[in-house]
Amino acid sequence: MKTPNKSHLLLAGLTASALLFASCGGGGSSSIIDPGTTKAPASGDSSAPTEPPTTVATPLASLPACDTTALDSVTDTIDITFWHGMNGDLEKALIALTDEYNASQTKVKVSLENQGGYEQTLDKYLQSSQDSRPDMVQAPEYAVQVMSDTDSNVPVGACLESAAYDTSDFLPKALNQYFTEGVQWSMPFNVSDPVLYYNKKVFEAAGLDPNKPPTNMAEVRTMSQAIVDSGAAAFGLSLDTGADSGGGWFLEQWFAKLGELYSDNDNGRLAPSTKVNFDGQTGIDLLTELQALVNDGLAYNVGDNASGQDALLKLADAEKPAAMTISTSAALGTVLSTVAGGLIPGITTDDIGVGPMPAPGDADAPGAIVGGASLWIVNHDDPAKAAAVWDFISFLITAESQSTWAAATGYVPVRSSALEVGAIAEKYTSDPRFKVAYDQLLQVADTPASLGAILGPQREIRTLSARAIATVLQGGDVAAALTDASTQANALLSAYIAANQ
Repeated sequence: MKTPNKSHLLLAGLTASALLFASCGGGGSSSIIDPGTTKAPASGDSSAPTEPPTTVATPLASLPACDTTALDSVTDTIDITFWHGMNGDLEKALIALTDEYNASQTKVKVSLENQGGYEQTLDKYLQSSQDSRPDMVQAPEYAVQVMSDTDSNVPVGACLESAAYDTSDFLPKALNQYFTEGVQWSMPFNVSDPVLYYNKKVFEAAGLDPNKPPTNMAEVRTMSQAIVDSGAAAFGLSLDTGADSGGGWFLEQWFAKLGELYSDNDNGRLAPSTKVNFDGQTGIDLLTELQALVNDGLAYNVGDNASGQDALLKLADAEKPAAMTISTSAALGTVLSTVAGGLIPGITTDDIGVGPMPAPGDADAPGAIVGGASLWIVNHDDPAKAAAVWDFISFLITAESQSTWAAATGYVPVRSSALEVGAIAEKYTSDPRFKVAYDQLLQVADTPASLGAILGPQREIRTLSARAIATVLQGGDVAAALTDASTQANALLSAYIAANQ
């Protein structure tokens, strides 16, 4: 029986140790990215790779196999369990797809087990023995490194190779988010990215074009000033400091938009990262800009809210509303249904605008990195089980399933052919707001910087950056807050690497 890697059980302890240390003054599908051959930046570059040495691409032959034909000779139904973190309308949509799959054939029966959310699912998985783990698990985008380091999975790339599966119409950025060390570890399923939500009526009242939202933070400032000066709303922008939104995930997004590496060693894609870069001038400039918006009364900080709901609800504040906020595209369906229920008097769903996530400063920097989660096959040394899980995954990623899923949830379909069939084809045409997030994933090349970082303790590092941003938005010193957070983050990275050697 395989037990969890010690680094996974000790992550919480590493976080506490890093905090104490810092407080005491211390510090095979094809892919565009090939971590084994990526050229290192020139010596002296702040993003130049450091120890450990360059990662060598891991051959699929050295990893657990996936024989997709193993299901062909099965006569009895194979039961598989799937741990997921979908709730509310998202869970209803997943149940509907699973019921459709179960009814479509007799060889595989999928049982869904809701673990309560991404964090709960990941924590339970990491803390379980191999025998106690499910056959399939949904894990968030920040868990790529920690999941692959468990040595507990059958890589999806092995199934793609066995089935000679064509991924040519998949969004490269979606696949590449889960590709590292030369391996496609998991299959993207529910893909999202941040977008700008705004009140068109407020824009009109302030003399702004309701069909031209800001594309960068310089325009956010100009428009916020017009909104506040006109009295159309109390604030231009609502901000939050949640680790999975304005305090952590958005920071990674802004670095990617600027083509800046969030961490060394090509964002952990060339070799495991040993340090973060958010304490450099790019991070200082960005947070100084956000702090100035709050200090000048143009933006309002709602604080730490993991789901980002408070930032969205600020748009519905009866006394001092904001006109704009940044939140996940996966919230769009819920936002529109809530507004339709009369949350904001006098505002209909047609008055809710959606635009791309604004870039830092006055940059012309479209695009976004992948959020959401992917599907992992758990290795139980059972070829038929692995083939059964792959069969279910291959159903979930068909153009038809992805179209149904995207239309029901607001997530981005992982393949372009989904836009030609079913419900999402109609929705993207009738309501272009739903297509903003999809278009963002097509707008920049898949470089290590634009793909985002892969870090072992990425969740814990987001918590550290969130605390730093909270300090900054409350008036704290920008450079000092980022330096403190980066020192703690680097200690976490060092501890994680040591635990996995």
